[in-house]
Amino acid sequence: MMLTRRSVAVGSAALATSALVLGPEAVAAPRRRRKTSDEGGQVVLDWEQVTFDTVYGPFGTTPPLTPIPLGAPVLGFVSLTMYDAACRSAHLGSSSESAAVAQAAHDVLLNYYPAQASGLQTALDKSLDAIGPGHARSKGVRIGAESAGDYLRSRAGDGFNDSSIHYSKPPIAPYWQPATVGGDMLGAWLGSLRNLVVEPEPIAGPYTLGSSAWVDDYEEVRAVGSVGSTVRTPAQTATALFHNTTNAAMTLGGSMIRYFGTHPHGILETAHVFAMMHGALADSLICAWQQKRDVGFWRPFQAISGLPDDGNPLTTPQPGWAPLVPNPPYSDYLSGHGSATSPQIEVIRRVYGENTALDLRSPTLGTRTYAHLSEIEHEAFHARIWGGLHYRQAMTDAYTMGHRTAVRVMAALP
Repeated sequence: MMLTRRSVAVGSAALATSALVLGPEAVAAPRRRRKTSDEGGQVVLDWEQVTFDTVYGPFGTTPPLTPIPLGAPVLGFVSLTMYDAACRSAHLGSSSESAAVAQAAHDVLLNYYPAQASGLQTALDKSLDAIGPGHARSKGVRIGAESAGDYLRSRAGDGFNDSSIHYSKPPIAPYWQPATVGGDMLGAWLGSLRNLVVEPEPIAGPYTLGSSAWVDDYEEVRAVGSVGSTVRTPAQTATALFHNTTNAAMTLGGSMIRYFGTHPHGILETAHVFAMMHGALADSLICAWQQKRDVGFWRPFQAISGLPDDGNPLTTPQPGWAPLVPNPPYSDYLSGHGSATSPQIEVIRRVYGENTALDLRSPTLGTRTYAHLSEIEHEAFHARIWGGLHYRQAMTDAYTMGHRTAVRVMAALP
């Protein structure tokens, strides 16, 4: 069975510019504030870090406490609730927005990670002690608890961690198959999780196996993505390995924590940016996981091995072909890495501009510093091809979808 899709050809030069222009319909609505706050945003940064540590473990935890894509919805739940709590507190007045944010984040995390109750209580006590006792703190705590309670009730029955959902595609071209017969993909439920902010957008799907575009993508990754490639440069190898060691769901969040540490902003703006970033991140990954489960397009190592045959005489089977980077337990299309990176970058780009300087940190391969956001995207995009994990189309469509999801989320969260 062959899959159909539109033909989209995007080269690396076009990627940097297409990321910036999505047409007039993609311009986010002006952001509005019903109230202002004179409180700083440090408590948001503190609880974003607490969230990362709770979901994934301290920086460099291997493997992470929660598989990377499956923890992303919780990042969204917490960030959206912190923003709601801050806005409620500022609107009502005579309240501490910092207390509201801390309590809201604590309560949401406790709901999903009850085993970490002690550490979460310690973090909450630290935040509240820094505020000091008084009516404003007490009111903020109450508002934060109400925000968290409302949000958690709204998520009832949303499909989170639903173990009844599975991957089930037959072992024929062009379907991805688990490593063990009768196995499953990681987190099949994520593709059915109720959206956080916006509905998944329609995706046309991969190229047909008989198309020339398929041949181009196949031959590119066959040549440059294998563990023993003779055409991949040392710099490309280093980039592929670097981006494989970073956590695509949290790395940019960590970068923004450091950015706000040197460019302080108020509590409402800080919470707003993370709500948009993590809301778009989660909704993009939901869309990607729908495709990974329901389309199930095979990864390069399966197609290039020649078993089963893709039926196209212009592709070059290479038995025993293996990627530079180990295969994750889910299919090629859409790229999860691209679906995590692109929406967060697009939010940062639209709020602070293309020339926002950020660093990305790997727990094993050091730090890379970027003067322009398109540099991050260019590297992260190509890293998955150079690493042998994805065809170019899985990356192109993931970035297009992620950018559009970011714009829609920003419009929905003024």
